Amino acid sequence: MISAIPSDLEAGNPAIVTRDLMKFYKKNRALNGLDLTVPDGAVYLMVGPNGSGKTTTMKILLDLIRPDSGHAEVFSISPATGGARVRAAIGYVPEGRIPGYEWMQVGLLLRHHSSYYPSWDSDYADSLIKNLEIDLTRKFRKLSKGESRRVQLVMALAHFPPLLLLDEPMDGLDPLARDRVIEILIDYISETSATVLASTHHIAELDKLADHMGVLFEGKLLAQNSREEIHTSLKKYLLQVPEDWDGSPDLSNAVVHRKGTRPETSWEIWGDETYVTEQLKTAGAMVRSVVPLRLEEAAVAILAGKEQE
Repeated sequence: MISAIPSDLEAGNPAIVTRDLMKFYKKNRALNGLDLTVPDGAVYLMVGPNGSGKTTTMKILLDLIRPDSGHAEVFSISPATGGARVRAAIGYVPEGRIPGYEWMQVGLLLRHHSSYYPSWDSDYADSLIKNLEIDLTRKFRKLSKGESRRVQLVMALAHFPPLLLLDEPMDGLDPLARDRVIEILIDYISETSATVLASTHHIAELDKLADHMGVLFEGKLLAQNSREEIHTSLKKYLLQVPEDWDGSPDLSNAVVHRKGTRPETSWEIWGDETYVTEQLKTAGAMVRSVVPLRLEEAAVAILAGKEQE
């Protein structure tokens, strides 16, 4: 019998570790024992529906809020005791606007922000401003969501942090701007070997960057693994089965999601393809095809399977 899709990720030198993180907002549980591992140098996509705990996790890593219990580390530093050092190593694109600075012109906001970072590279900032077509004379509060996102990206990158926390970085951007941001991030990662933790609903657009993915649901991690392992081990099996067919007992833990009605049905299953295929055939199914899943398809299957429980 093979096991379920794993939620433990081995990393010899993790950039981010959380263990059993719990966070409540009054009676609402935002995090429910979150165990997250982001390897150093990885681009890790953290995906899940609204309210699954993605933004709360990032705010705990920045020490903007404190967990009710559990532990978090960023580069082996606890944000709760070394928040300033942690924040100095992070470039952060928040989900919403930057409170308290809406009255500033964009140019003044960037100069003010740069004063906190000795490593701020003015030439690189200028190149980002030009590439992203940012108007420095406009007031920040007058910007659209997409325009403010571009400014936030400059603020996150221009001091060359070794860790990026990107909370819905594509939100509000038009297709051309999204392509530019992807190109900028690819160049930044290749030049700096930075670690990236990105929360996104636009999995397909960040797919080319990602080498790890974690799927959250109601504050708990359902699965996390490398892109390669997901592509190799999580596949869709298109089946023709008898009317009374109920699957293979040896695969019961490994079935992530199933859909369709007999005699034609499709099952997403975690495990070695040869073994899974043999077990399906032994149980009486005809395997019509086996299809590997893209990251977005894998995330949808994992979340849909949770809803089926």
